[in-house]
Amino acid sequence: MGLLDILLGRSRAVAADLDRLFALPAAAVGLEAAAGFRPTGQGAVCFATVEGAAFERTHREIHALLDADAGRTPVELTHDSYGYSWLVSRRFPDELPLLVNDLHAVNSTLEAAGFGPRLLCSLAGFAADDGRRLALVYLYKRGTFYPFAPLDGGQRRDNALELRIRAALAEELPVEDDLGRWFPVWGAPGL
Repeated sequence: MGLLDILLGRSRAVAADLDRLFALPAAAVGLEAAAGFRPTGQGAVCFATVEGAAFERTHREIHALLDADAGRTPVELTHDSYGYSWLVSRRFPDELPLLVNDLHAVNSTLEAAGFGPRLLCSLAGFAADDGRRLALVYLYKRGTFYPFAPLDGGQRRDNALELRIRAALAEELPVEDDLGRWFPVWGAPGL
């Protein structure tokens, strides 16, 4: 960063640190103890939709890599109503470390193929016994996490729960400080 950047108040973007995803299994223990949420075994990687042969090759590579595990549900590519693509991974609820490996592999493969600037976020789903859902969302471009807790019956969220989860996980995960970046991921697969 140069002097002109400092004078104009510009800051350099935080580099993505995909290894932070590996903190999720330990954070899940704290999440269950603090709020009763357990992993659902579902997660997804969101990216701006990409077309073309290069992406098709990368998509086939991801499928070959992750679907090689014969005991699992195949990775699924879906699109949401906002025009974003999601690669969804499903595991058994007690296989959160394997799910995190999947999310890391998808992110790493897309990044290595030159699609890093198109990556938006990754999420891992959690649920409580009373039916409440929660996602821990990793912001690729910020290198931070935030909780997203949708409420049933529309596009509303449980802000109080999200803030409680932030406090509970502050020691476990790098939580996004800027609440304005806690974007809703309505209808996200894997949640």
